Amino acid sequence: MTDPAAPVPHALVSESLDAPQPYAPSLSPLDPEPQPPAPPTVTTYPLSFTGSAAEYFRIWIVNVALSVITLGFYTPWARVRTRKYFYGHTWLDGHNFEYTANPWALLRGYLIVAVFWGAYALSSQFPYRGSDWVIGIIAALFVLTYPWLVRQSMRFLARSTVHRGLSFRFLGTLPAAYMSYGLANLAAIFSAGLALPWAWSVQRDYQVSGVAYGSAQGRFRGDVGAFYVMALTGVALAFGGSMILGLLGLVLSGGLALSNLGSLNTQDDSFVNAILITVVAAYVGFFVLYGLAGQYVRGAIMKYVLSNVELGGVVRLGSNLNPWMLVWITISNYVAQVFTLGLLTPWAAVRRTKYVLDHIQVRAITSLDDFTAVNSAQEIALGEAATELLDINIGF
Repeated sequence: MTDPAAPVPHALVSESLDAPQPYAPSLSPLDPEPQPPAPPTVTTYPLSFTGSAAEYFRIWIVNVALSVITLGFYTPWARVRTRKYFYGHTWLDGHNFEYTANPWALLRGYLIVAVFWGAYALSSQFPYRGSDWVIGIIAALFVLTYPWLVRQSMRFLARSTVHRGLSFRFLGTLPAAYMSYGLANLAAIFSAGLALPWAWSVQRDYQVSGVAYGSAQGRFRGDVGAFYVMALTGVALAFGGSMILGLLGLVLSGGLALSNLGSLNTQDDSFVNAILITVVAAYVGFFVLYGLAGQYVRGAIMKYVLSNVELGGVVRLGSNLNPWMLVWITISNYVAQVFTLGLLTPWAAVRRTKYVLDHIQVRAITSLDDFTAVNSAQEIALGEAATELLDINIGF
């Protein structure tokens, strides 16, 4: 049985869940022939989600009503109640997760962020003398503190996540945060998107490698090449698909124009209509396919990252979710929410969460009870509040 509290050599970490290393005896011919060590037993623990749309609807409708009545001040409590429900119905090896964040801590963070966001919005909508300075200072502060806010959000979220009575931790350093969410983002922008897959890879590596559970720390086993393949697939789907739709529109509209060649009065109009149909078809088709491609890339990245997470050399995650099924769930959820004026939002959230969690497995060569507790300091909630309030998506 491997003790996760003990240091594990790097070579053993990378191979601990794979086939055992070849055995090379160093005994003399007169010694008894040694037996190779038995391979470690790998146990698979599936994740499961037991929540229901009917149960969550009661929580959701109360959260919405109280948030509206209190002009948004109830939002931190709504967030905590929601996460408590989803965490509490997520099970691993007979134990559910817990979310232990303090709503008052979130409220303080929300108020700080709301003050800066309100000043920025007012200065933009109602210009006054010196408003440009206010807008510039707030924008510069956000850009400069964004990596720090991301790190604080991860630390707060990890500290608030508990399993088997043991809190997670996030050990990512501040310089690494500025590298992953500062320089990497700038590289993606100034390279016209060519460095974007590299930025995704660096950011996911920062997220996974910073996670710790007890004395075991995470490691990301993926490589940047896979992110470029997923990005190129998305580009091919968006641009290649829109070109095909445009050509089909051109053929159909061209046929319409040819059918009217016998009439000199309508010939010009038919040609103009053909061009308009082609342009509109290509324009609409591009944005539809762009949305589909974006959802596919997000789903593919989620599956790839979840399949390449390692914890302490003794635990690995796996995922067999289908990115295209996730695309269908996302789009159909959105359509259902629009046509029901948001009333099916709880159903959509439960549906997506259940699909994702039911397709994640945890493989371990040690009992999950063997992890040792490590105390971690209380984290401030400013980063969590900023990423929540400003709708910044930093998860994988």
